[in-house]
Amino acid sequence: MLKSDLRPVPVRVTATSSEAGAYRYRKANPIDLRVSSRSGHAATGFLHELAHLIDHQGHYDKRSRVWASSVHPAFSEWRAAAARLDGRPFPGGSHRRRYFQSAQEVWARCYAQTVLLRSGDALLLEQLERLQRIDEPHVWPAKEFEPVSLQVELVFVRLGLTQLELPIAA
Repeated sequence: MLKSDLRPVPVRVTATSSEAGAYRYRKANPIDLRVSSRSGHAATGFLHELAHLIDHQGHYDKRSRVWASSVHPAFSEWRAAAARLDGRPFPGGSHRRRYFQSAQEVWARCYAQTVLLRSGDALLLEQLERLQRIDEPHVWPAKEFEPVSLQVELVFVRLGLTQLELPIAA
């Protein structure tokens, strides 16, 4: 459970096959989260877009359009841990690779993977293990990712967003 004064943000199911999801906003205000029912990745798509919402609501600079994952002090140790992750092999040109290496995208992928990892849900854990087995670029190998997942959890502690004690891995 999180402490927040954020108003409810609609989650809309789409039938697009071009993307697993989208977080839409106008300036500092969220509009909705969109999750594709046809992508084959509804859970990870939803978690990824939820991470963007958290990131955007944590900090948004209207001039630079920078979000919390890039500059907020609560994310600093996560940024350091994430910088040690191996770059994933995203196909496409340099613009696409830069996009997937941005703090916003790395945060969203780290958040989604951490939630899957910590969920305790057999179906979600199996999905994560399958993605790791096929070397899906949106996830990292388990051993490499463990220190980062701890830092993802600690971001919420540093932000004061937890009401419950988190079972943070040592």
